[in-house]
Amino acid sequence: MRTFFLLFTIGILLATSSCRSDFETVASTGDLVFSKDTVYLDTVFTNIGSSTYQLKVYNQGKKDITIPTIKLGKGLSSKYRMTVDGMHGSEGKIFNNVTLLAKDSMYIFIETTAAIADANPTDFLYTDQIQFDSGANLQNVELVTLIKDATFLYPKKSSDGTTETLPINGKEVEGFYLEDSELQFTNQKAYVIYGYAAVPEGKTVTFDPGARVYFHANSGLLVSKNASLNVNGALSSTEKLEKEVIFEGDRLEPLYSDIPGQWGTIWLANGSTNNTINHLTIKNATTGLFIENSDQTTLSIKNTQIYNSVNHGILAENGRIKGENIVINRAGLSSLACLYGGNYEFTHCTFNNNWQSSLQSAVALSNTLAGATPESKDLVKATFNNCIIYGSNTNELSLDKKNSSAFVYQFNNSLIKYSSTSTNPDYQFDKDPQHYNGIILNQDPKFYKVSQNKFNIDTNSGAFAKGNQTYNISLDIIGNTRTSPPDLGAYQSMPFPKSK
Repeated sequence: MRTFFLLFTIGILLATSSCRSDFETVASTGDLVFSKDTVYLDTVFTNIGSSTYQLKVYNQGKKDITIPTIKLGKGLSSKYRMTVDGMHGSEGKIFNNVTLLAKDSMYIFIETTAAIADANPTDFLYTDQIQFDSGANLQNVELVTLIKDATFLYPKKSSDGTTETLPINGKEVEGFYLEDSELQFTNQKAYVIYGYAAVPEGKTVTFDPGARVYFHANSGLLVSKNASLNVNGALSSTEKLEKEVIFEGDRLEPLYSDIPGQWGTIWLANGSTNNTINHLTIKNATTGLFIENSDQTTLSIKNTQIYNSVNHGILAENGRIKGENIVINRAGLSSLACLYGGNYEFTHCTFNNNWQSSLQSAVALSNTLAGATPESKDLVKATFNNCIIYGSNTNELSLDKKNSSAFVYQFNNSLIKYSSTSTNPDYQFDKDPQHYNGIILNQDPKFYKVSQNKFNIDTNSGAFAKGNQTYNISLDIIGNTRTSPPDLGAYQSMPFPKSK
């Protein structure tokens, strides 16, 4: 009998408590608290969905409340959509009678897909607001998104649903050949590329000053045999880099600004020729620039920055490169890798690598390539003048020589980080004038802000005034006049900005 009475009492208590929250709420009084008063959904391309952003809503009162409505100000026509505590409401736009317990909070997740035509024509902002309740109790949270107009380039789909592909190294990769009308990239609109955009044989693709190109995941640019790449960026006068050409991934949110591997590579294929690059920035690729195995593949590259590459900033396999005022940082393997021989000359370049591992290097030279036939090719020339080779590892220079092929290298008036005591004849920096002249070993260049890819130096740098006037390039990467003797690396020394 006692057991029966105990179970009966527990049942009554459970039944009573389970009904309480459903019936004892009060209407909201306009006292909600929000984690932010404006939700900025950052920049999106026209008609491309945004990431998901969150807003937290708090009931700091002592009573459970019911919010009569939570809705978008533009109602069902709004280009925003929401979920409120996991509920989808009416098309993600309108929610009725939402309960929020005392001293509790809820999440609202917001997304948008809007076209450039939806935005304000003067500032290209698309705006709306989340409205909580109405009348005297109305509270608003503003929503703001910048819409970027763009030209989209992508593989065609056939009637059977298959996607256009390109044959690359014996594999079919999603991609397409650029039409003649698509070979000129201007600064009038951004460009978004899906898959690999290929330059047909015998054609030249040109990028005008200020062009902006955004690559989707697993996408890139392929310059075919006998085709050419001309990047005609120019010196900019503001921090907006208005005349720089920029290649990066198509995720524009700040979260993705420094994440490597968001897209593929710029691929100068076997036999591409007369490739020229000036004032280009490459960010967040798998390999920033790949020069494929061929003595004919040539590249002149100046005033260029490459950051945050999963494998290499520049990977050349038996290529031919002349580089000036180049800055490369943060690559999983090497910032600059010249493998399988080739012909290379770099002057006033800064090769740094702050990838956090024990495997990476700033510069790697080799006349071999695993699995290749033949296994080695002549490294005809690898010359570095007035350069900086530095990073977070103990040794930032790697030389891999197979004696069956030539291995010709020379470092002149360069700062090199190589801290290990080595009896290897290839690393005798102060005893081997055939390969090393005027080397500054293991001195800190004292870059301005490595974490922000700012490799400016001042007069406290180990690279200050250590260059050889013979190799001097009159202007640095940002147009400053070099002094005599010149500083090492891509930047002429200047006083650092005062910290705010």
